[in-house]
Order: sequence, then structure tokens, then C-alpha cells
Amino acid sequence: MSPDYTVIGKRIRSLRLKNNMTQEELADEINISVAFISRIERGTVHINLKRLTQIAEILKVSPGYLLVGSNTKSKDYLREDFGEILKKCTPEQQKLIYQISELVCKTHI
Repeated sequence: MSPDYTVIGKRIRSLRLKNNMTQEELADEINISVAFISRIERGTVHINLKRLTQIAEILKVSPGYLLVGSNTKSKDYLREDFGEILKKCTPEQQKLIYQISELVCKTHI
């Protein structure tokens, strides 16, 4: 399975904005051009592990988060990810997820 560079780029952009950073500031931190950061965020270039790790450190997440969407550095990373998923759901979908969660928990007790 190869990485989805478009998704990785979207995560980088989202985190950069969350950290109130411009593309220029991020580019300066790792000594690359703003154009290259732009291409990374659009997913039009394949970022290497060295750059991915540098960006992750600057954005205060694990490289794994940028790759797969889970920030395992956080103790409650699944709770954070689950919360983000729920925010995107309609109230009806949230209720269904809640009911499924209750059933899963009851069967595993």
C-alpha cells in the first residue's frame, strides 16, 4: 500500500494553519522553498521520510499522524480522532454510532 500524498498534504496544511504558520514560515524552518511546501500540501510531490519527520516535529505531531491520521504521541489519540469523525456526522449518524458503540461494549464486558 503506497501513501496517499494528497491526504498527507491536507494533514500538513491543516496542522500548519492550526499552528498559525504560513507556508513561508514552515519552508524556512526546514530550508526548502515555499513552492515545494505548496506542492507537498497539494500532494503533487512525494515527500521523503526526512522531510516528513522534520515537518512533524515542527507541527508537534508524530510522523505516523501525517502518514495514517493517528497521533500516537497523545495518550488519548483515539479519542481525539473519534471526536473529529463525530464532528463530521449528522445527529442521526452520531446516534447510530453511539448505539453501535454501546452494543460493542456490552458484548466485550
